[in-house]
Amino acid sequence: MPAYRKNIGTKDEPLELKTPPGTACYTIHVDEKDGADVLVCTVGKTVLYYDLRCIEDLTAMLKRHSDWMRLGSKDEKQETQEGTVEHWARSKDNPIGGWYGLKKNFRGRFAMYIPPLMEHLGLAEVEHNARDNRMRLKTKSG
Repeated sequence: MPAYRKNIGTKDEPLELKTPPGTACYTIHVDEKDGADVLVCTVGKTVLYYDLRCIEDLTAMLKRHSDWMRLGSKDEKQETQEGTVEHWARSKDNPIGGWYGLKKNFRGRFAMYIPPLMEHLGLAEVEHNARDNRMRLKTKSG
């Protein structure tokens, strides 16, 4: 089990986070769904699920990318821009060959909810502007 897992939260005590622009609050925790470990992200009354593996895979991708990367968050039915975190999170070329979002019609917005978690875990730096935010792998020096 990855060491960071204990810092994500549980169903009874979920982690409370804000979106990169700071405009919305949400909770996130680890749970099991259909025999797999998942991140459960609750935004108001909406519940989204993401494959827990996304944390390790996104960390590895950011390491290879080695610079700031635009988030590009989009709903599932919206087209993504190549070279963004959101595009990567649903690409056939990522390590799982497609969507990290697991709930049909709610598989998007990966780049809105996972980067703040990565920042909380000390794995990434995330910008907090009103729009067009980016993220990068957190280096030991900063």
